[in-house]
Amino acid sequence: MKILIVDDQRLMREGLATIIGLEQGMDVVGTAVDGRDAYTKALEWRPDVVLMDIRMPGMDGVEGTELILRALPETKVLVLTTFDDAELILRVLEKGVHGYLLKDMPSEAIVSAIQTVYNGGTVLQPDITATLLNELKKMSEWNPDNAHPLPINEPAQLSQLTEREKEVLALLGQGLNNKEIAGLLIITEGTVKNHVSNVIAKLGLRDRTQAAVFSVRHQIEL
Repeated sequence: MKILIVDDQRLMREGLATIIGLEQGMDVVGTAVDGRDAYTKALEWRPDVVLMDIRMPGMDGVEGTELILRALPETKVLVLTTFDDAELILRVLEKGVHGYLLKDMPSEAIVSAIQTVYNGGTVLQPDITATLLNELKKMSEWNPDNAHPLPINEPAQLSQLTEREKEVLALLGQGLNNKEIAGLLIITEGTVKNHVSNVIAKLGLRDRTQAAVFSVRHQIEL
């Protein structure tokens, strides 16, 4: 697989390139210093996976990710970031990235995550996702202007949800998993899974993490 590494820190770029390049079947086709550079090089090299930093001078990883996924929808983007980037992580999740990792994770975990997203999976750490959602709630409560509406938030789409689906959406926004949601609503996990799938489809989202972010940003409550 072809991999593009994006980070404004030279040591991080070169270190990751060296580590990943040693893995069988992984070819680091190049590196980029910011989102704009990543977009330009992605168009040229057509990587299978982009390992993307978020906070960078110039164009950040959020904008870079949006440009890449719009032009190259088959490319997978895996975000590598620091934990204090809560708002940026949530914004990039809305763009449809295939996962995120923290920079202090061991190299073998990063290699494994690249393999996972390449094979069509997602890499999202549930405990961190829940913490991010809580952080967004705090930001929204402190300053309602931070709860930026998404383009897809149209009354017609929200009105497509059943009352049960709205309940499931609200609980997703609390960072709960299917088992926890099933326990609270007194339904089976299979039923929850079906409701989650329906919510994602009706709102035009990519996965349950985007649904959770949507729920918090729009203050969907039980």
